[in-house]
Amino acid sequence: MYSETAKNIRENLRADCSKCFGLCCTALNIVASSDFAINKPAETPCPNLQQDFRCKIHKNLRVQGFKGCTVFDCLGAGQKVSQHTFKGQSWREHPEVSKKMFSVFPVMEQLYEMIAFVAEALTYKISNSLRVKLSEQLDQLQGLTNLDADQLLALDMISCRQPVNALLLETSEYIRNELSANVFKIKKGKQYRGVDWVGKNLKGKDLRTTDLRGAYLIAADLHNADLRGVDLIGADLRDANVRGANLSTSMFLTQMQINSAKGNSETKLPTYIQPPTHWLSGK
Repeated sequence: MYSETAKNIRENLRADCSKCFGLCCTALNIVASSDFAINKPAETPCPNLQQDFRCKIHKNLRVQGFKGCTVFDCLGAGQKVSQHTFKGQSWREHPEVSKKMFSVFPVMEQLYEMIAFVAEALTYKISNSLRVKLSEQLDQLQGLTNLDADQLLALDMISCRQPVNALLLETSEYIRNELSANVFKIKKGKQYRGVDWVGKNLKGKDLRTTDLRGAYLIAADLHNADLRGVDLIGADLRDANVRGANLSTSMFLTQMQINSAKGNSETKLPTYIQPPTHWLSGK
């Protein structure tokens, strides 16, 4: 029962820009690069942000050098800060709250990321003891998102992350052991945590149940690779070729990771991840 609830929580963590005051376009620091055409200091509106908090070049972001904007995903933290924490007061109409609002946004973003991972962990078939610990952690994280702005800014995010990281590691080990022994009938994948596989040819490789936490997979060729049961938390998939790859049961994969990769209609994704529109347009 709780796994179904957790599944709904995970799948409903989606950004709704119509309910946000353009916080990703204002609060964050942007450095000119291949992903961004300009430098933009934190707490400064992007010149493309309109008065209605919409982007005037939204349909052409990648063409105009703002690929990074099409990658970013706050999981809904933006609308939570805008509509709940600040009760619908926009920073344009209430400039006195702008600095605090911009500071709260990255805190809420981190909380939402942890909620996404813990909720995902609860969708798996895990031990009762692990389920209890994860459930308690999820309830605690959800409670933190309802704190007021000052309380959110006072949070020690390192202390918040430590128990979450420990539980996610435990979940990863448990699930990869179970999948290897009882589903795939293979030896559990090796641990390649933090490995540098930038540009590596992994085309068609069977990487099932491998630990690729924090791996550097920038521009790696994962075309038609089997990535089921792989732990990808924190892995850098920028420009990785995942065309035809099977990521259907990859663990702790995020929308941002997929948005930054190169895939196609043949790429198999978890149910909570949407194929980026630029995959189909080829841009």
